[in-house]
Amino acid sequence: MLSLRPAIRAMSAYVPGEKAGGDDFIVLNANENPYPPSPQAFAAINAALNKLAWYPESSSRDARDAAAAVFNVAPETVLVTNSSDEMLRIIAQACLSPGDRAAAFTPSFTFYRTLCQVQNADFREIAFPDDFSLPALPADFAEAKVIFFPNPGAPSGTVYELADLEKLLTAAPDAVVVIDEAYADFDRNAHSAVPLLGKYANLIVTRTLSKSYSLAGLRVGLGFAAPALATELHKVRDYYNLDQLAQAAAAAALRDQNYLRENCEKIIATREWFAAALAATAKVWTSGANFVLARFGKPAAADLYQYLKDRKILTRYWNAPRLDDCLRITIGTDAQMRATLAAISAFATDNGRVNFRR
Repeated sequence: MLSLRPAIRAMSAYVPGEKAGGDDFIVLNANENPYPPSPQAFAAINAALNKLAWYPESSSRDARDAAAAVFNVAPETVLVTNSSDEMLRIIAQACLSPGDRAAAFTPSFTFYRTLCQVQNADFREIAFPDDFSLPALPADFAEAKVIFFPNPGAPSGTVYELADLEKLLTAAPDAVVVIDEAYADFDRNAHSAVPLLGKYANLIVTRTLSKSYSLAGLRVGLGFAAPALATELHKVRDYYNLDQLAQAAAAAALRDQNYLRENCEKIIATREWFAAALAATAKVWTSGANFVLARFGKPAAADLYQYLKDRKILTRYWNAPRLDDCLRITIGTDAQMRATLAAISAFATDNGRVNFRR
């Protein structure tokens, strides 16, 4: 018998959204950006091609400096990582020993659980109410060593006020509180926790360039923490964790904030009209992300998922408690969302349903 750790044998792997079976699919299941990256990112990649024989700069210094300028923080507070998933893994590895308490909220990003199980941590989940507002915190909340909290939330897209985030930070002052801001650009950064870094030494903020910057294929993430904490986290980071092309593209994309804002505004506008149209037939939660969560009921949600897939439209369905009556639908182009609405309407007609609202 191979000597794998029992904790690894016992856990389930995180399952990402399925890949499309061809280029003719409308892909709305992985919260990817329907628009291309900044032209400046392409130019930077081309310029970096002659450096492929050399190791990259180990700390991604140029991208780190670009991120520091965008977020108005010192470079010493920034880590550049191979996706925000790597940043989350670094946190788990640096902060959690076997048996340590870790906490997250549910339904949410299930990769938090996976990371904690790898560390053989004592992972606890706190249930959101149906409106996904911040619930009352349990009496033993402060016993956690690490707390994960996305803002905007996933899969609901719920936006939380800074006062909510400060409740978490003050309720567990000895815990590392991770605010996962993968979708914050689609909320125009109106509720970002980055400005709180100088106030709370136990705060880490994570970001990704996969969504708003259209760089999912290059896997670039960011982490922000007080310099003393960031120094410790760097010890866990792979020393050449980001390749030459990813570093160049990330730095260029970060410096092209006009392009970022233009694309985000297009997605926000599409999200608003699509959510309003879909709300006529389904329960839709208000979203500050580049997706919406909609409740269609059981078994309608599973049937609709398959119906859309058969028509080459991929959405995200979970056969899991509290989500098995819902679909999460990424916001694509206006044309893609019109096609999706038409297919949902056709499904309702075929099944003799006027709407799915409850």
